[in-house]
Amino acid sequence: MEQKRATELAIIANKVRKNALTAVYSAASGHPGGSLSIADLVTYLYCEVMNVDAKNPKMADRDRLVLSKGHTCPALYSILAYKGFIPEEDIKTFRKSDSYLQGHPDMNKVAGIDMSTGSLGQGISAAGGMALAGKIDKKDYRVFAILGDGELEEGQVWEQAMFAAHYGLDNLTIFVDFNGLQIDGDVTKVMNPTPIDKKFESFGWNVVLADAHDFNSLENAVNEAKATKGKPTAVIMKSVKGKNVSFMENNAGWHGSAPNQEQYDTAMAELDEIIKNLEASL
Repeated sequence: MEQKRATELAIIANKVRKNALTAVYSAASGHPGGSLSIADLVTYLYCEVMNVDAKNPKMADRDRLVLSKGHTCPALYSILAYKGFIPEEDIKTFRKSDSYLQGHPDMNKVAGIDMSTGSLGQGISAAGGMALAGKIDKKDYRVFAILGDGELEEGQVWEQAMFAAHYGLDNLTIFVDFNGLQIDGDVTKVMNPTPIDKKFESFGWNVVLADAHDFNSLENAVNEAKATKGKPTAVIMKSVKGKNVSFMENNAGWHGSAPNQEQYDTAMAELDEIIKNLEASL
């Protein structure tokens, strides 16, 4: 990827982070840590990879994305707003009682959402069903799913891993947001899912290791997934929970806590400074 394009994507991703934080701050509840850690990924997928159209969000041949860790929907809503699926000003209605933008994505209310998710483990199962349907219907669309590392503690994830490998779903790519932290702390101390790569390999998956905050690394991972035939691909992304907000980074306390006014202002100032520096480098 050309450096200029990588910089442009980084600017978009940090604007996604700003809107995700605005959503959580406005609601005084939500999940900022994991939303910030997937901001680069959703930016890359929606801006560089996926065949989607905000003017026709239900087109039959679109690529699908399932946010299996649905609590990080502030990041997804933010990139959908950037792409024109929803109005950006609606971000501030997040989790309000009369808002269509609730704390977990709802495919019946939000344009661009392909699956309602919330209960961990169920989103990846739906993604596998979509991928199998594409195979049966001889469609060319691809299915992407984003899982949390803590979500791997759900048995349903591994049932789906067996299913996808059995049916050779090479049109399915999952991204594991491996930031090492879940609501109760270090994932290896709660219910150790590592080595994640070896476990997916043992189920018959193609496995790629990637840096969640490096667009070239994400591009290489997606290209390898597209080139792999006969098996699904799991991209194990090393990420930073709370990425680019100094006091949130690598802090499990920000898994499901909303910033107060002072913290919000500090976070927005830090992100604005990052964006300013990126824009200056173009």
